[in-house]
Amino acid sequence: LIQLFSEFKAWKEEPTLSRSCCFLERVYREDIYPCLTFSKSELGSAILEAVEQNTLSVEPVGFQPLPVVKASAVECGGPKKCALSGQTKTCKHRIKFGDSSSYYYFVSPQITTVCNFFTYIRYIQQGLVKQQDVEQMFWEVMQLRREMSFAKLGYFRDQL
Repeated sequence: LIQLFSEFKAWKEEPTLSRSCCFLERVYREDIYPCLTFSKSELGSAILEAVEQNTLSVEPVGFQPLPVVKASAVECGGPKKCALSGQTKTCKHRIKFGDSSSYYYFVSPQITTVCNFFTYIRYIQQGLVKQQDVEQMFWEVMQLRREMSFAKLGYFRDQL
């Protein structure tokens, strides 16, 4: 934990989203890659790229009628089929890439937890997290990593 805190402090001095810094390299290896490893690996890679570029939209699936999408239902899944795993299960969320009109439905909580992690890291990088000292920021990052760990087991934040 001491080594991880040292890596975080070094990252905090010059925050970057580069995978090559020690702190983020560890988080990618231990949390992000395992969270975004799906049977449809191309889709997992596209999701990671969109998260890194901040172009992924994640929405809860409501009970209202859903818009017709252009991509095939087999490719994107649907409210009852996960596009990432192929599981037939009610999907709680859907994603889309950038300005695309195609939605991909998913069951897995991993995507939302990875997005939450990146949002907080971006806030730190942009200087928007001012009220906390470096130790408080570190523990918030650890909480987000904990959520990614639980998500790998299939738990959403509200189930913890």
